[in-house]
Amino acid sequence: MTQIIPTAEPFFFSGDRSKPACLLIHGFTGTPKEMRWMGEFLHEKGFTCLGIRLAGHATIPEDMIRSNWTDWTASVEDGYFLLRNFTDNIFLVGLSMGAVLSLLMSTRLDVKGIVSMSAPYKLPDDPRLRHIEWIAKMIPFMPKSDEEPGASWFDKEAFKTHVSYPQNPVRSIGQLNQLLGEMRAALPKIKVPVLLIHSRDDKYVPPESVEMIDVNLVNAPDRSKLYITGSGHVVTRDAARRQVFESVLEFLRRVEPQLEP
Repeated sequence: MTQIIPTAEPFFFSGDRSKPACLLIHGFTGTPKEMRWMGEFLHEKGFTCLGIRLAGHATIPEDMIRSNWTDWTASVEDGYFLLRNFTDNIFLVGLSMGAVLSLLMSTRLDVKGIVSMSAPYKLPDDPRLRHIEWIAKMIPFMPKSDEEPGASWFDKEAFKTHVSYPQNPVRSIGQLNQLLGEMRAALPKIKVPVLLIHSRDDKYVPPESVEMIDVNLVNAPDRSKLYITGSGHVVTRDAARRQVFESVLEFLRRVEPQLEP
């Protein structure tokens, strides 16, 4: 069995059982570490937090190649039912692909609200996506960016301890593309409160994604948007993270009184 990368393990913080719980979901090629600081912050405020590891992540990139998008949704389901042992009031809190999963899975699971951070609406138009499975057999990995690692981070010290796969598994890009299609179809079906957070300085996912998602949330009873600056894509670890954490806490506290005990 492949070992999990040190410091990238899943985590569980048991909080006040009278409060809702948060299922924290990391991003594409990322690890639970992306969500740990947020989990620690929310736990200090009394919330139970579970940071899951998505299938194929936080080990070796070859494990991710063997994973399908349905394995990632299954990882979310597993975490959700673990939290159901503590409370029926569960929020999905996701970053990037974790946000995509949160939006999609809110239509399949009984959740009370969604926090979506740095979520893409779609991948950039690229004709290679139509042939991604074939390309992946020839080129299993591709660079994440042309820039130097960490160049888009504002908190350089935080980047030094960031953990993710150094390259994108090409086949997994195709799986992400399929997952995004499922999410887009699910958006009008979402019927719980949603908080959308995005950095205007995100170099990986355009901030316009927020509006594309928001306009399709036609049945969500409570939709709010927060644009931040001074942060790259990983808003849960970069320089503006405290603003993100406080905004998530405010959202949870606003929705919490509406929940049945």
